[in-house]
Amino acid sequence: MSTTTLFQITFYLAAPFWALMILAPGWSLTRRIIASPWIVLPPLVVYTVFAVGDFGTLWSVVSRPDLETLRAFLGTPDGAAAIWAHLIAFDLFIGRWMYSDARERGVPHAVLAPILVLTILLSPFGLLTYLAVRAVAARRATIGSWHVSSPSTGPGEPAPHSGG
Repeated sequence: MSTTTLFQITFYLAAPFWALMILAPGWSLTRRIIASPWIVLPPLVVYTVFAVGDFGTLWSVVSRPDLETLRAFLGTPDGAAAIWAHLIAFDLFIGRWMYSDARERGVPHAVLAPILVLTILLSPFGLLTYLAVRAVAARRATIGSWHVSSPSTGPGEPAPHSGG
C-alpha cells in the first residue's frame, strides 16, 4: 500500500470511534467498545508500518532530538504520514480518556461533545478545554450543580438528593 493511501485512510480508521463517542455516547455498545484501549490499534498499525520501514531515521530523530533533523524527517512523505498516524492514535486515546472520565464525573454530553470535536481537530486545545471543564465539574460536584454518579447510581444518573 502506498504512503499516500495509508496517510489518507489513517483518520478513517479512527473516525468510527469518534462518531460513537460524539453521536451515540449512551449506547451500551459504545460504552463497551470505548472501554477498550485497543481502539487505537488501527492507526497504530499504520504508524508501525512507517516506523519499522524507516526505523533507523526515526530512531535518530527521537533519540537525539534536533529541530533540523526532525524537520527533515517530517518533510518526507513517510515522516509526515508517520507523525499523522501517531497524532491520530494519541488524539483518539485522549478522546477515549475524556469520554470515560466525563461519564464518571457526570459531565453533560452537551458539554463534552464539542470538546471531543475540538480534540479531533486541535487536540492540545481540546485537552486543555476538557481539563478546565473537569476542574469546574469537580467544583460543581461538591455543590451539587452537576449530577455525579455515586456507588448507588450509574454514570450520568442523578445522585440521590437529600432534602433539606
